[in-house]
Amino acid sequence: MANPSQTQISVEKIGGTSMTAFGDVLRHIMLYDKARITGRIYVVSAYSGVTNQLLEHKKTGERGIYALFAEDAGYQTALDGLAVSLKKLNAGYADLGLPLDVADRFVDERIAQARTYLEAMHHVLASGYLDRKDVLLAAREVLASIGESHSAFNSVEILKANGVNATLMDLAGFNDDEAWTIDQRIHKSFAGLDLANSVVVATGYTKGIEGIMREFDRGYSEVTFSKIAVEVRPAEAVIHKEFHLSSADPNLVGIENAIVVGNTNYDVADQLADVGMEAIHPKAAKPMELAGIPIRLKNTFEPDHPGTLITKDFVGQRARVEIISGSDKVTLLEIHDPGMVGAVGFDHDLMGILCEHDVSYILKATNANSIAHLVWESSVTEALVSELEARYQIVTVKPSAIVCAIGSNIAIPGVLARAAQALADASVNVNCVSQPLRQVNMQFVIDRGDYKTAIKALNQALCVNPAG
Repeated sequence: MANPSQTQISVEKIGGTSMTAFGDVLRHIMLYDKARITGRIYVVSAYSGVTNQLLEHKKTGERGIYALFAEDAGYQTALDGLAVSLKKLNAGYADLGLPLDVADRFVDERIAQARTYLEAMHHVLASGYLDRKDVLLAAREVLASIGESHSAFNSVEILKANGVNATLMDLAGFNDDEAWTIDQRIHKSFAGLDLANSVVVATGYTKGIEGIMREFDRGYSEVTFSKIAVEVRPAEAVIHKEFHLSSADPNLVGIENAIVVGNTNYDVADQLADVGMEAIHPKAAKPMELAGIPIRLKNTFEPDHPGTLITKDFVGQRARVEIISGSDKVTLLEIHDPGMVGAVGFDHDLMGILCEHDVSYILKATNANSIAHLVWESSVTEALVSELEARYQIVTVKPSAIVCAIGSNIAIPGVLARAAQALADASVNVNCVSQPLRQVNMQFVIDRGDYKTAIKALNQALCVNPAG
């Protein structure tokens, strides 16, 4: 349990795109408020693009060092290339005070350590003594940790060069053999620290015997952020990103039509995560919600703006749609079978097939003889479709998009009608619609080509011009 002095501290997560613009991070975050340089724990991501190089590209799937290791296809050469890339990044921060000899030596040492681990794992794979999947997961952990250790080390060195006595909290555990869980490592690392008078830079990756990537994969840095916050119980936890949490993506609707949300709740954050727009990873958010820790989302490049505060119990004083979001990377799977009318367990059998193929759905719509599931496009395989076609009369696979009207208080008479009318006025046809009783999220499945048009139309009708 935190002591009263913990309320003087903040835990702050800095994303990869912001970290790459570290000069702005230094000016707008770390050194901005001269009155409170200390009492802050920064949990940092790897520089933009580094984790893609280590693992695989998050959006395109382009192979990284991990894939090369898994295929035994030249990962050693790729590690050499990684060293070159990281040192090139180092050179870009020399003008901020980063001592290049020290920073480059750290890169060489960490990659040498990783190379030793991977060589040992390669021999184990060849022996067949351990399950291949477990060994590959371990390799993925080792590689992922390099990016955050690199950026955290540099951050501390730059802070020191700017007169701040910062402490590196390298939770990657490369230099110890302790068999700790993630929670134990975090607890032991922060025990006894005078946090109110410290500046701590912690890696977004945390080593633990359960493996932080086994459950969270690329969301691990926000999980570390969450676990540190729950451990030290700050008055507030802050996530710094390169954009505000806005009514819609400024790249789609124009910055002049993107309204900063300001206040919302954890339920809304979960709705966003469900369609791929993560304000915070849902598995990271839940412990903080239960602990009663508010999260503030801030734009790195607008330090004076309060951003958006996420709390457990917030409900807007006036009914309004706060955010229009969605994705055009989804597919509608519809089963039509006259045999389902009145058949007990029909949906259960269908869900069993989806579970066998590790498919999670975003939305479900049903009538007397049809069930439609909206799923991520990447989860739809030939094997899944073949099994469905073998079991059911008509199977439709339709590339689609989903657009959502989300808010903490949208139980407004007529808002569903206004949303549907806005889409109709924009010549967007609705293929499926869903709104549970809780009424925090209205979901519309549309043709993929209409995605941008739909986002603009709903934002204009429900957020920019909410009165209709």
